[in-house]
Amino acid sequence: MRDVIATEHAPKAIGPYSQAIRANGFIFTSGQIPIDPATQQLIAGDIAAQTDRVLKNLSAILAAAGTGLNKVVRTTVFLKNMADFAAMNEVYGKYFVSAPPARSTVEVARLPKDVLVEIDVIALA
Repeated sequence: MRDVIATEHAPKAIGPYSQAIRANGFIFTSGQIPIDPATQQLIAGDIAAQTDRVLKNLSAILAAAGTGLNKVVRTTVFLKNMADFAAMNEVYGKYFVSAPPARSTVEVARLPKDVLVEIDVIALA
């Protein structure tokens, strides 16, 4: 069984992808960048502000799937600059307080719309 998850409380998909897919008891999200779903525009701000917006977007997608950040088992964090790791991690830690998920964090050459961070997650449905 495979279901598409979509919500107006997160940025709309701007290409041939879904916000998330539910399959075999898991939710797989697409990478989220710091777009405000109300305006569909990038938010202004540093890595902390962008990380906060990304995690809010992911939380909205997971809520639409009937789950939440507390059910996340794996994340991948893509950073434009690894020097932003500590500031990103401080915000990230506020969202994953108890039993945080497994995670990879990688620096990449470029992200969509030249944002500072993109995150995707896998969660239990």
